[in-house]
Amino acid sequence: MSKSKVHPNYYRELTKQEALLSLKNEKTDFYNGIYDRYKNPVLTRDHIPLTWRYDLSLEDNPYFMERLGVNAVFNSGAIELNGKYYLVARIEGNDRKSFFGVAESDSPVDGFRFWDRPILLPDTCPEETNVYDMRLTRHEDGWIYGVFCSESKDTSNPDLSAAVAAAGIVRTKDLVTWERLPNLVTLQSPQQRNVDLLPEFVNGKYAFYTRPMDDFIDTGSGGGIGFGLCDDITHAVIDEEIITSPRRYHTITEAKNGEGATPIKTEKGWLHIAHGVRNTAAGLRYVVYLFVTDLNEPWKVIAEPSGFLIAPRDWERVGDVSNVVFTNGAIATEDGSVYIYYASSDTRLHVASTTIDQLLDFAFNNPADPYRSVDCVKQRIELIDKNLQLLKDEL
Repeated sequence: MSKSKVHPNYYRELTKQEALLSLKNEKTDFYNGIYDRYKNPVLTRDHIPLTWRYDLSLEDNPYFMERLGVNAVFNSGAIELNGKYYLVARIEGNDRKSFFGVAESDSPVDGFRFWDRPILLPDTCPEETNVYDMRLTRHEDGWIYGVFCSESKDTSNPDLSAAVAAAGIVRTKDLVTWERLPNLVTLQSPQQRNVDLLPEFVNGKYAFYTRPMDDFIDTGSGGGIGFGLCDDITHAVIDEEIITSPRRYHTITEAKNGEGATPIKTEKGWLHIAHGVRNTAAGLRYVVYLFVTDLNEPWKVIAEPSGFLIAPRDWERVGDVSNVVFTNGAIATEDGSVYIYYASSDTRLHVASTTIDQLLDFAFNNPADPYRSVDCVKQRIELIDKNLQLLKDEL
């Protein structure tokens, strides 16, 4: 019998990984009546196939070293197709370059396994250095679109960290074959990040939610989440952006905000699961928040409850970029369930489960932010007085 050419450590590590991939997820005891958190992340660097990281050859890799290491698996687009759940995750190598991989499961909360190979996007942008944070939209035109951040070096600035962000666009029918379209052009904004495509036409046009930016990091004059229309998605140009959910002083969106998951259509409006950012002494803090726009005029906000929906808790606050939660993917199922896939600290991917009814109740019945401490206290006292009277009436 010929000696195996595969390093024996491969089988040891494969056994360990199979135990991880087979773990059943459980809800934690966290409670707020809005959503449930789960004990285990749904994707981490340890979910990446060993064949992506190691040279399995005993001869070529006698110490069984990682040859192409993976640092983190996080911000993921999400979609349900034919009863299966798919995550198109951002995978960051040890070299800091990000790329996309498809993970599939029969369950929305565990059992995700990456396909054999990552996505190799068509190389149509020679200046592009990095890609990440893909939003998936199943559009009424029959295509599944992926809108992601396409990052390039700012050649006009000698600072090596200076970059330019654009919204890249791809489309597919099966998550296997991807067609690259020209990047989105917004005539009013020099840079774009966190762009979402609405699943339906608006006035016969493709509708995008944008995040106008003057700079790669700072929004500058960008006032919040924008909205714009284009005639042809194969050469997408937006002439005008209307600010939908504005940034506001001393709120969770003070520094910047942006779309997260693709908006979900409900009977009361388009449900947006977005992110907001504020500055702190410890750096930027990212949270997830909620708002609803009108079904017929989707640039008009009709409900936006005060504060965040999801914020980093406990060990979620620790990672490559600490004190961050971020989402660019959610799945709404036919039975009204919603699964929100959110990353913590740019390191790992979690899931929270809720329902359309719960999110709409939160959106329309939780009070809006009055923007001043004294008015916030009045809101809270009103709630306290109501509850004390209810308890008194029970006696």
